Amino acid sequence: MLDTNVFIDLPKLDEFALPEVSALTTITLAELQHGVAVAQDAEEHDVRNKRLGAAIVGYAPLPFDRQASTRYGSLIRLTIEAGRDPRSRKFDLMIAAIASSNDLPLYTRNPKDFVGLESLVEVIEV
Repeated sequence: MLDTNVFIDLPKLDEFALPEVSALTTITLAELQHGVAVAQDAEEHDVRNKRLGAAIVGYAPLPFDRQASTRYGSLIRLTIEAGRDPRSRKFDLMIAAIASSNDLPLYTRNPKDFVGLESLVEVIEV
């Protein structure tokens, strides 16, 4: 499972550090939509819109379903136990919940976003 930041940075990353087959979540699609909507100029809007189009065409995103929502609750609990505030990490935790409930490792550029979740989700830094 690719975290949103990994998908955005794909052209910059070493392909050997990534899984052979990758997946995205519906949360990542929502974050990409957000990026398009808040783009500050036409050039950035076009870049973000093309990236969104590539995600839509190239992936069948995994949903935030019943199993993911249950796992999300567990990840919230672990986040609090780690002394962190889950409110600012909602999207990260939803992506992690989808990865975890599908038994997929989560590839991210920001492993610190997932500290304390190691018992339920495998986080791989790229």
